[in-house]
Amino acid sequence: MSTISDIMITERGRGGEFREGGWMRQAGVLDVGCHSALLTVVRWQGAILEPVFSHKVRLRLHKTLDRKGRLGKAGVKSVQRAVAEATTADPHLRLPEVFAFATSVIRDAPNREEVIARVARTTGTLLRVLPGEEEARLAYVAARQWTGCAVGPLLVLDIGGGTVEIASGTGGQPRVVRSLPLGARRITRDCLPGGIASSGWRLAEVRRHLRHCLSMEPGVPRAAPGQRVLACSKTFEQLARFAGAASDEPRRTGRQLTLPQLRAAIRVLADVAPDRRGALPGISRHRAEQSLAGALIAEGLMEACGVASVEICPWSTREGLLLERLGVLDGAYPHDRPAG
Repeated sequence: MSTISDIMITERGRGGEFREGGWMRQAGVLDVGCHSALLTVVRWQGAILEPVFSHKVRLRLHKTLDRKGRLGKAGVKSVQRAVAEATTADPHLRLPEVFAFATSVIRDAPNREEVIARVARTTGTLLRVLPGEEEARLAYVAARQWTGCAVGPLLVLDIGGGTVEIASGTGGQPRVVRSLPLGARRITRDCLPGGIASSGWRLAEVRRHLRHCLSMEPGVPRAAPGQRVLACSKTFEQLARFAGAASDEPRRTGRQLTLPQLRAAIRVLADVAPDRRGALPGISRHRAEQSLAGALIAEGLMEACGVASVEICPWSTREGLLLERLGVLDGAYPHDRPAG
């Protein structure tokens, strides 16, 4: 299989763009998740990821799952349509070799192989699935690159739909990675049907459940004094924007989230019906139902890791993949991982 470097040398406009001074490296990733399929093409310009092309197709895969987590026919067809649309959105754009991957909604589905085979057969795109620990590792390398390689000890927290990822380390690669089945979609389905806490007792019960699960997981890293803690994912971003809307420090709105802010947000989210949460600042309509579960998970994670405040990082697994496929990280080279 061609590497990014091979493509840059041989195919102008497909894997690289010629400018004065040489070829510019480009890489593409198609991220198929519960709420969207997002094609992202970037190039490495100086020390930043410069966007080249982006196309998002909205999905509602959580609405097509059965009780066993299988993706139904409507869900499979929507994935096929989304992948086909994303990869052909601009017929004049010569894409680099795109790494297409599916997150936990497909990865954890009992009919995963059937879904992947159907998408490949109808679109020509093979969806890879990354283990949760690999998602945690990629989120860590992305966060470290975002902050700067000399940042020192780093703890990274990431909340997905099916799982949460935790990674910590002091160098370019994490020393500890954990992936736990405590994602916002999963906890909503299992503990808060419809996104509703039916009573204060039920809210306390979900809190106890999350604390128990996190306390029973061996090796969950705790933040050292002075260690920088970054929170990735849309869940953390939206909670920070919601909490920051009432902040007395407008310049920091959405950039930081503290435990007191998070607990105040939980009280509001628990009192607001899911179909009205999309009107709250920072909370998107398509994530409104699982926003309460996401806030409870964030609280449990921060407590388990001994964290009073997190800094919001806009980069996560997708950016980690892009950085590694561009080969811009120390000791990192473009690589493919096998499906499944």
